[in-house]
Amino acid sequence: MVKKTVKETIHAKGIEIGIYTTDFENEFISLTDISKYRNEDAPRFVIQNWMRNRNTIEFLSVWEELHNPDLNRV
Repeated sequence: MVKKTVKETIHAKGIEIGIYTTDFENEFISLTDISKYRNEDAPRFVIQNWMRNRNTIEFLSVWEELHNPDLNRV
């Protein structure tokens, strides 16, 4: 059975932000839509800079430790 992705939209500071789900329990917010607030023409650059940020890397590390019991830190 193929799950259909459902999209909802919220509005923040004049930007439409997509929220996606397949099971109505796990939702995903579009980082591309959020980054359009900073750079509408090239949101990928905002995301690239965010992914290099030390705080982002530390956050993702903690998230992995909490949610991935098979995490290989190496």
